[in-house]
Amino acid sequence: MSRMQVVRAFIAVAGFVVVVVNGASVLRALVMPRGRYGGLPRLVDRFTSALFRVLSGRKSSYEQRDRVLALQAPAYLVMVLAGWLMAFLLGFAAILWPFTRDGLGALRESGSSLLTLGFAATPQLGPTIIDLCAAAAGLATVALQIGYLPTIYGAFNRRETEVTLLGARAGEPPWGPEMLARTRVGLQEEEDLDDVYKSWERWAADVAESHSNYPVLIRFRSPQAHTSWLVAMIAVLDSAALFHACSPSRAPMSGRLVLRMGWTCLRQIADVVGVPYEPDPRPDAPLQLTFQEFAQGVAWMRAVGFEVERSDEQAWAHFSGWRVNYESIAYTLCKQVDAVPALWAGGRRHNDEPIAPFRPPIRSPEDPEGTIPITGDPDLPTHHAAGTNPTRTDTPPPI
Repeated sequence: MSRMQVVRAFIAVAGFVVVVVNGASVLRALVMPRGRYGGLPRLVDRFTSALFRVLSGRKSSYEQRDRVLALQAPAYLVMVLAGWLMAFLLGFAAILWPFTRDGLGALRESGSSLLTLGFAATPQLGPTIIDLCAAAAGLATVALQIGYLPTIYGAFNRRETEVTLLGARAGEPPWGPEMLARTRVGLQEEEDLDDVYKSWERWAADVAESHSNYPVLIRFRSPQAHTSWLVAMIAVLDSAALFHACSPSRAPMSGRLVLRMGWTCLRQIADVVGVPYEPDPRPDAPLQLTFQEFAQGVAWMRAVGFEVERSDEQAWAHFSGWRVNYESIAYTLCKQVDAVPALWAGGRRHNDEPIAPFRPPIRSPEDPEGTIPITGDPDLPTHHAAGTNPTRTDTPPPI
């Protein structure tokens, strides 16, 4: 056997390994119901994240960055499909090279077979079998990706339905204290929170299953710039934790269940994307949220008549015990996807000032101009009238 034959045989074996590994990557990403970022999908995710970080970093406002980042998930899907097809193209070309003895000819035949065009073929048994395998691989990859899209968009629609509904209950961007405060201004009844928490417990279970199996969903942004599934989850969990910490005698049991399912959901997603966390944190572990921010939020609730049964110091101890289970993961994910900078939702790469929840005025025939339903201490977060820019102009509580 000549030296060139040895080289061709080695390259053919390497091509076979590439085909097998790439096929396993396709099956693991599109077929197996246990999503794990690995191999090519992880490389593509890192590349698209870096690319869109650069593109969005040139924008001066969050709203402009959001429009750019909305393209990241679709771009990932296109790039990962192209990457799989390119890996198959090179792998099968390497396998064909010993038969064609021509590198460009092997690439041409591999591409012809992979895309089922059939304009190039070697009339021998070995290359014919390889061509059939290439055609099957290309067709299966494209078909699986097409079948994959309805699944992820169905999960996206289910996720965003509850996020959109939350806007009336917790504002946009949503905020935990706002959700409780709105029970005192006619926007929702306190008794309704039991049903809301039950709905969000199921929502969190659905998101845990869909986003851990199909991690690209994490990158899909909400249709509106000032909404985010991550920020909405934080708001719901914070409201449940606040309710149990401040008014335990009235807090529904469903609040405890949504808290449990909420941090379970976040931990499943963290395991997939590699976000570290403490699985069993101490209830007195430090938080990134400060006591001052917490006290301002509770004061905002008191300002509208929400009955608080504990002092701020007592409530803080209980609230911290709940929040320590999900804060670090939620903040990390919010920063990674550059979610809307909301109150109590952590910092961002661009150090954006947090945006307070938008509160529309209540209008009536007697008061056509409308009045803001909640007013309080001027040091508390500002809420903006309809038709104004919801970006904060005052100094928000530190984050």
